[in-house]
Amino acid sequence: MKVLITGAAGFLGSHLCDRFLAEGHQVVGMDNFITGHPDNIAHLFGRGDFSFVRHDVTNFIYVEGPLDGVLHFASPASPVDYLEQPIPTLKVGSLGTHKALGLAKAKGARFLLASTSEVYGDPLVHPQPESYWGHVNPVGPRGVYDEAKRFAEAMTMAYHRFHGVETRIVRIFNTYGPRMRPGDGRVVSNFIVQALRGEPLSVYGDGSQTRSFCYVDDLVEGIFRLFHSDRVDPTNIGNPIEFTVQQLADQVLEMIPGTGSVVQRHPLPEDDPKVRRPDITLAREVLGWEPRVPLREGLERTIPHFRTLVERHDLSARTL
Repeated sequence: MKVLITGAAGFLGSHLCDRFLAEGHQVVGMDNFITGHPDNIAHLFGRGDFSFVRHDVTNFIYVEGPLDGVLHFASPASPVDYLEQPIPTLKVGSLGTHKALGLAKAKGARFLLASTSEVYGDPLVHPQPESYWGHVNPVGPRGVYDEAKRFAEAMTMAYHRFHGVETRIVRIFNTYGPRMRPGDGRVVSNFIVQALRGEPLSVYGDGSQTRSFCYVDDLVEGIFRLFHSDRVDPTNIGNPIEFTVQQLADQVLEMIPGTGSVVQRHPLPEDDPKVRRPDITLAREVLGWEPRVPLREGLERTIPHFRTLVERHDLSARTL
C-alpha cells in the first residue's frame, strides 16, 4: 500500500510512519512543523519507500499518483499547544480534516481520523465507552481542541455516509513514549523532565484525578489493526488500567532517585478531567487488541529519551 500520514513529524505520526514502513508499505509524510520536528523522522530520509512534503493541511492537499490510505494525525495535541494556538487547532480539525477527506475521496483511499478521548470532556460516565456522547464545555479553554475533534468526527462520518468514503475513527487516550516533546505540558513528559532536572514535580489539585497511560508501541499496534479492519464507528484505543496523577508522580520519583525532586501542588486547571479511562471492549472483540506494556516498563523505555535531551541541554527548545 501507499499511504499519506499527516502530522508525520509529530510524536504519534512518526511512530506510525515507522510501523507502516516496517510492514512493507510506502509512506508519504506531511507536516508543517508547527508542533512536529524533523528530528522525529530524520532516520527515514533517504529511504526509497518514504517521501516527505512540508505542507499545511488546512490548504489544498496534492499527492501525485495513486494512494491507498490517508491517516490524518495533523493537529496540536497537548494542552500547552492548543491553548497557545487555539485558532490553528480549530482550523486543522475542521479545514484540515475536510482537505484530507477530499484527498481520500479523490484517490479512492481509506481514511483514518486520529480523534481523542477529549471528545468525552470531563466525563460523567466512567469508564468511557464509544456510545457515550461526552460532557464538553464548548466555550472553555480546552473547547478549541475538544470541539475541533468532535467536528472532525462528524465530518468523517458525513463523508462516509454521503460520499461513500471508507473511513475509520480512533479515539486516542493518554499515550507516552520516546519522541514526546519535553515542553508539551503532558503529565508523563512533565514529571520525567522535572525529576531529571531535580525540579519539583507539578501536581495539579490533590493528585487524585486519574489517567490511563498507554505506551506508544501498543497504541500504534491498535491503530494499525483498526486501519486494516472493517470497523467504521469510533473506536477507543488506550490502556484501561487507571492511575492517579499522584501515583504516577511517585513512580517517576522512584525510578529517577537522588535528584532531590519533590511534589509541588498547583491549582487544578479549568475543565481538567477528573477521570479518564477507556472502555476497550470493542477493541478487544473487533480488533483482538489490548495493551501489553505495563507502566513501569513503558517508563523504563521512555526515560532515556528525555535523559538524552537533558544531557544535550535541549529542553529549552519547545520544538523538540
